[in-house]
Amino acid sequence: MKYEVVDAVISPDERLNVLSRNEVSILLDGSQGLYSIFRNCSLAVLSTGSDLDDGKELLERYKSFDIRVIPVERGIKLEVKGAPASAFVDGEMIKGINEHLFAVLRDVVFVGEKITRMADIDLQDSEGISNAVFLILRNAGILHPAKDPSLVVCWGGHSISREEYDYSKEVGYQMGLRGMDICTGCGPGAMKGPMKGATIGHAKQRNGMGCYLGISEPGIIAAESPNPIVNELVIMPDIEKRLEAFIRTGHGVVIFPGGVGTAEEILFILGVLMHPENKSIPFPLIMTGPSASADYFEEIDAFLVETLGESVRAYYEIIINDPVQVARKMQAGIHEVCEFRTQHGDAYYYNWRLKIDPAFQQEFRPTHENMAALELHKDQEPHLLAANLRRAFSGIVAGNVKDEGIRAIEEHGLFEIRGDKQIMERLDKLLTSFVAQTRMKLEGEYTPCYRIIR
Repeated sequence: MKYEVVDAVISPDERLNVLSRNEVSILLDGSQGLYSIFRNCSLAVLSTGSDLDDGKELLERYKSFDIRVIPVERGIKLEVKGAPASAFVDGEMIKGINEHLFAVLRDVVFVGEKITRMADIDLQDSEGISNAVFLILRNAGILHPAKDPSLVVCWGGHSISREEYDYSKEVGYQMGLRGMDICTGCGPGAMKGPMKGATIGHAKQRNGMGCYLGISEPGIIAAESPNPIVNELVIMPDIEKRLEAFIRTGHGVVIFPGGVGTAEEILFILGVLMHPENKSIPFPLIMTGPSASADYFEEIDAFLVETLGESVRAYYEIIINDPVQVARKMQAGIHEVCEFRTQHGDAYYYNWRLKIDPAFQQEFRPTHENMAALELHKDQEPHLLAANLRRAFSGIVAGNVKDEGIRAIEEHGLFEIRGDKQIMERLDKLLTSFVAQTRMKLEGEYTPCYRIIR
């Protein structure tokens, strides 16, 4: 099947209009691997609004796509060939997509030319990783020192029911009415709904400065292209830095129904909050959905209690079918965050005080060998078990939607996940419920990329 494509030369907005010769050469140097990342992320941005959640399929659908940086007298332009026609209106690129395209260029260049080459940034060190995350966010211009805490991170699935999507919009609307901004993984479904609702809430309050921040990473962006509401986009180098960026910049988290990616996010935030050094740090965490999602959250709650222990319930609250209560609880929680940071002289815009164990920061590559070697047993601290469970879900996400993961499954077969019998039984039950509720794939029948070994 052929897809309509467009060739064009694109001028930048104000986000990035100059690059040094060295930056251009590094970007185009095939040995660096940056051009491939830039190309793939750019194609994902240009595919905004597509119904794909398969990174491999997107790349194969537009095999002829190419993008090049053109140095000109007054800055740079981008030449695109074979770009999805949906990114253009009457021959002109949609402004929001233009902004996202140059945001990709900004972040890929900064990470490749600065972060990986800074002598004082050790990416094997916990503090070094947190500093790198901070520098990427600062370079993107999304840290605002003078702004009071208001950013709510919303997590949830890209494949959700219409009822769940409408509910996420209503929660976003109620939070928007109360002056809260929204940060998500920037894709469709529960990532789009809260942003869409918040735009109406902000408009009713005549708030023209609403922030709709999307944070993605190269491996996932092709399956979760930025939705049109995102007005600030940041591309982090990998999933671990993406997750850290969420909780360093956000002042609270609302979780909607989702699949394995949402489970990964839940385990990340709970593993961080359960670290003994974070015991006194306020961080509101609410799980919510419509009445039809009650069984979903019962299953999530049972999984968390059985794997991490009864004490895990102290770190989150489940609210069913009450968007107003969610917004009020989150507003009160953020007020507590603000007071805490004021008392301790902490920054409002970046949560430096949170202790994040290196187990959550070091990049996990979901190879067959690494997936089979995960330590999924209870003979470890709960926050470390959460880290290993997070890796298991991360691997399934890769096998489901990421180009590299899909190809690995095609070549070597299913990932094998093994561990304590009790944990494996509960994990299998949770994953089976995700499949039954069609939370694994936007369209079509889901084919598992994993095998549970008991």
